[in-house]
Amino acid sequence: MNTEIKSLHFNLHEDAKEYLNKKIERIHNAENMLVDLIVTIKKEKDFEAEATVNFRWGVSVHVKENDFELLTAMDKMMDKLNAKIIKEKEKVKEKR
Repeated sequence: MNTEIKSLHFNLHEDAKEYLNKKIERIHNAENMLVDLIVTIKKEKDFEAEATVNFRWGVSVHVKENDFELLTAMDKMMDKLNAKIIKEKEKVKEKR
């Protein structure tokens, strides 16, 4: 799985990167199904965390969350992403 983390309009500190990497480790059980994980965090009035996951079978999943706190935005985004990955895994199992 290729993982890319980008930050726009601010510098993402090492602590925040480490925190995000720990959250990404939660989805490693689906790593063999994922091709890319692209995380972008923007700073406007609040923090906007968004992630795109590309599956081996050509499906892409995109989630986005906003919050005034960086870590809270990342938590919400990863929770939503984890739910979407589980849902996609279930769809593939049903088709078999």
